[in-house]
Amino acid sequence: MMENLGKALKLVLKIFGILTGVLFIVYFWNLDQKVLGWAYVQVNKIFDRKKTDIKF
Repeated sequence: MMENLGKALKLVLKIFGILTGVLFIVYFWNLDQKVLGWAYVQVNKIFDRKKTDIKF
C-alpha cells in the first residue's frame, strides 16, 4: 500500500516539475508573445491591403 502511494507521489511530483519547467521556459523566453506576434503578421498579410510594420 505505501509503495503504491510513494510511486504515485513521485509521479505527481515529476509531472508537476515538468509542467513548471515548461511554463518557465515559455515565459522566460517570451515565446507566447513571439508566436502571437508572428501569427498577427501572418493574418495581416492575408486580410490587410495596407502595409503594416508591427514589432513585438
